[in-house]
Amino acid sequence: MTIRRPSNDRLSTNILVVLAIGTFIVGTDGFVLNGLLPVIAHDLRVSESAAGQLTTSFALTYAIASPLIAAATGRWDRRTLLAGGLALFTVGMAGQALAADYTTMVLSRILAAVGAAAFQANAYVVAGALASDARRGRALATVAGGMSVSMVLGVPIGVFFAHDLGWRAVMWAIGGISLLGALAMPSLPSVRVPAVTLKVRLSVLVRPAVLKVLLVTVLGISAAFTVFVYLPLVVAPSATGTVLSWVLVGYGIGQVAGNNMSGRWTDRFGTDRVRMISLAGMGLGMALLTVGAQTLVGTILVVAAVGTFAGMIMVPQQHRLFAIAPDAPTVALGLNGSAIYLGGALGSAFGGLILIDPGVAWLPLAGALVALCSLGFAYVYRHNRVVAVG
Repeated sequence: MTIRRPSNDRLSTNILVVLAIGTFIVGTDGFVLNGLLPVIAHDLRVSESAAGQLTTSFALTYAIASPLIAAATGRWDRRTLLAGGLALFTVGMAGQALAADYTTMVLSRILAAVGAAAFQANAYVVAGALASDARRGRALATVAGGMSVSMVLGVPIGVFFAHDLGWRAVMWAIGGISLLGALAMPSLPSVRVPAVTLKVRLSVLVRPAVLKVLLVTVLGISAAFTVFVYLPLVVAPSATGTVLSWVLVGYGIGQVAGNNMSGRWTDRFGTDRVRMISLAGMGLGMALLTVGAQTLVGTILVVAAVGTFAGMIMVPQQHRLFAIAPDAPTVALGLNGSAIYLGGALGSAFGGLILIDPGVAWLPLAGALVALCSLGFAYVYRHNRVVAVG
């Protein structure tokens, strides 16, 4: 594909950092809710299982909205979508902070998800398009790193301050930072991707090679969310209250490390090896979590390991989609974003069912089983030849 690129590498790096800040904002909201699950459930007078479905509503909305936005806005300047997405996300955060009941909270999550969908897919498109083929993995990893860093800083800080100031104050803080991000986006250079016909954009939805990549994404993310949404309950034997922040820090540090490694390894070894290592490691780590959660040290070590392997899956998947759909990367990456959040929705819903019966002790094993299913599909599709279209 072709794109109007900035004239120097330093400017390209600055753009990637700005985009990473945006994914940090969206990631903090997407994950901080998990650490606040018990207090939100109590405040809104619903069960913890029902509160977990706030993640499901966000994820399903993102999954539906992302490809629709990509197909409808193919000719738009990316700055408009980046700024508009964060602005709408800000409105959704304000709605959550003000929500007096569960229904309002769900509707506000849906609004925030539409804004997140408009921002994130385009952030990755700009990052991938700015980079050469040899450095695309690292460029994508830089932007994805914002989401990983949100696990290290945003989520634990949010949980910590929620303990003293309440979860609504955390929602207001995320909304305020999001507004600043929206105001910064128009300062980026104009970036436009090539015009793509509606027929081509829609054809991406049914390409077998694309669908195979998306299936691995859905199952891999489902495995992570089956456990992570309910992580405060899984690690309750050894980590409660503010101690939970340190567990989330461990997961986040693992995410950052895994994301950073995956960018370099994808450029060096290719997508297949990296994603299979990621899924195998996730499955093994989750299987060990039941035992590891009995002590604080064991909990932090195992959770950090799971975070490392989980952080490796996104970059090779995005890189692969760039290769198989160079004629419509916005749609392809939008679909991968949908697959991520669809996986999140399925994982949180599946985890909610496991939580009800047979119970929380079975969540890590359920997540491990889903991860191994995803690994099986990744293994089957490892020899598929990537054919560029156009």
